Amino acid sequence: MITTRLAGQRGHAEHGWLDSWHTFSFGDFRDPRWMGYGELRVINEDRVAPGAGFPPHSHSDMEIISYVLEGALRHRDSTGGGSVIRPGEVQLMTAGRGISHSEMNNSPTEPVHFLQIWIVPSTRGVAPGYQQKALDQAALRGGFCKIIAPDGEEAPFRIYQDARLFVAWPGAGQALRQPLAAGRRHYLHVAKGAVRSSPLELRAGDAAMLENESNLELTADQAAELLLFELPGS
Repeated sequence: MITTRLAGQRGHAEHGWLDSWHTFSFGDFRDPRWMGYGELRVINEDRVAPGAGFPPHSHSDMEIISYVLEGALRHRDSTGGGSVIRPGEVQLMTAGRGISHSEMNNSPTEPVHFLQIWIVPSTRGVAPGYQQKALDQAALRGGFCKIIAPDGEEAPFRIYQDARLFVAWPGAGQALRQPLAAGRRHYLHVAKGAVRSSPLELRAGDAAMLENESNLELTADQAAELLLFELPGS
């Protein structure tokens, strides 16, 4: 079964310095039908004006992923973590028993465009932490690569949940085939570009929820960036 969540169906907030699209209920956007998808709680697509951003604020017991599409995002947190995140890099912050952080546009002249993603952890009260790495872009252009996984699996990032994130950057005309684990939920988010998978056509901001599907077969109509989440079954 495949269910779509199209970009224009998302919640929208415009604050002058921030233009934000909410896949699931967040802030002033509340829709009881869209409180998340399993342990995937938040996907916000944010555009932040030059020099602006989110001042220090706190989280607990959440796995928070930042995925930059354009520009540069400056991160600071109470663990001492701090860096600038650019396209081709990913940050995973474990809020654990409590962390304070800020996310600011690092440029005084250019906006930053990024995804903020929250996954509910299976273990609460762990020590907060911060991970950031550059992705293997050549591998991403070849197909889906597992970049986030639980402890004990081969992946650049560790998460406190039985969940995985696969990323692919197909070129225009490229076909992809990704096996899907049995008994699991899968959520595909198109971050950039356009893809089709009969009978679906998905563009930037669109998503598809897949249940009881054994494979995901796609063709990129445009160069794309794709995020595929594997989550515990319902």
